[in-house]
Amino acid sequence: MTRKVSDVTRTKNGRPVHHWRRDVVELAALFTAVAVADAVANLVGHGPDGPELLLVSAMVLVATAGFHTWWSRRHGHAPPTGDTGARPLPSEQQAGPSDRGSATPDPVAGESTLWRMRTTVKDEPGSLAALCTALAGQRVDILSLQTHPLADGTVDEFLLRAPGDLAGSDITRAVALAGGSDTWIERADAHDLVDAPTRMLGLAARTALDAAELPLALRQLLGRCTIRSLPAKPVAGSGSGPEAVPAEGVLEDTVMRLRAPEGGVITVERPYLPFTPTEFARVRALVELDARLGPRVPRSHDVLTLPEGSDITVRRADVDDLEAAKAMHERCSPRTLGMRYHGPIGDADRYLNHLLSPRFGRTLAVQNASGRVVGLGHLLWDGDETEVALLIEDAWQRRGIGSELLRRLVGMAVEAGCESVYAVTQSSNTGMVAAMRGLGLPLDYQIEEGTLVITARLETPLGASEGTVGVTRAEAP
Repeated sequence: MTRKVSDVTRTKNGRPVHHWRRDVVELAALFTAVAVADAVANLVGHGPDGPELLLVSAMVLVATAGFHTWWSRRHGHAPPTGDTGARPLPSEQQAGPSDRGSATPDPVAGESTLWRMRTTVKDEPGSLAALCTALAGQRVDILSLQTHPLADGTVDEFLLRAPGDLAGSDITRAVALAGGSDTWIERADAHDLVDAPTRMLGLAARTALDAAELPLALRQLLGRCTIRSLPAKPVAGSGSGPEAVPAEGVLEDTVMRLRAPEGGVITVERPYLPFTPTEFARVRALVELDARLGPRVPRSHDVLTLPEGSDITVRRADVDDLEAAKAMHERCSPRTLGMRYHGPIGDADRYLNHLLSPRFGRTLAVQNASGRVVGLGHLLWDGDETEVALLIEDAWQRRGIGSELLRRLVGMAVEAGCESVYAVTQSSNTGMVAAMRGLGLPLDYQIEEGTLVITARLETPLGASEGTVGVTRAEAP
């Protein structure tokens, strides 16, 4: 007979369940025991063999108790829970013999692989359940799930942990059979285990501290994508600027365009995977945060001692250093400016607004003891690539300043997750070539019409700079 719902509820909560039938049976057994005891007492007291019968009964009881004790010690067992109405113990706490070694091993507990997968399903009941069932059939564990609603469906983004021997194509095939379409999958790492709200807060904090972090934050948020910041006016001062975009931005399948705080346009492209409205809203929130906070750079600085004994200060620079940078241009020789800008010397000042803007990268400035800027180093975001460039005043060249700046710029690129950096110079610029070689990284050389492009692959950590004696770090007040 099936239990009532209330009985089942009381059993799950650990309270015994009482039945009137059991009470009647126990009461009948009690009366029967009393009747049997009275009959035995009359037989012992009034029968001819009363004492002998009492002695035999005692011996039988002792033998029965001894046999029960021996049997209990040899065959341990737990009382059945169904008779007591108590909650059953968890499987790992139940009494009795157990053989843990014979348990079936978890196929995912050993070597496993993390995957990021995105697929589109119909917005109807049961579609997500079908995907989960298909993944479970492949022994795939779902670690996190994000949903991106669309007009005609839903994009489900998964972080998966799969057996190491399961290929990504097997996962996408199972998802397709379960109703998923436009499926995209790639390897993930431990950083992807951070949930979306925590990741957004971290990216917002980085962007709030440094305006140059915005392109990096967008790349970490969206994965592999190309980000370009186009100024409102061309750097050279000729031609028309980019097409204006509305204040709310534009989302066109695989391209986002948003209005930059300084009046230009930020373009984000991801040809292999369309953007969703949810991603567009997150990107727009970061851009609006950057616009509200305005220009800003960290104000910490390092004091370095050169081998000759002179002290220099290395710090972050921005558009506030425009006049100091122009003054350094005036002290540089035409040859130095020509090797740096690869064009007419008269146009050198026009590039400084672009180079010093945190929107397009990071700039390090070197000051001497009197506070005069004697060197600039630039780390420029160039779509999927990253460029490094140096300019050292003639009187301060060959002192190790360029190597120190380059090492720090490449260190920033490593922190930003860049795979390589490149420098565009001339084959006659032996100082830049020597500085790139001094990084100790694998280098690729390309020469075309006198222009030398040196690409460094960021595969190994950078060692300490050999051109300085001491370093003192301080925070600006």
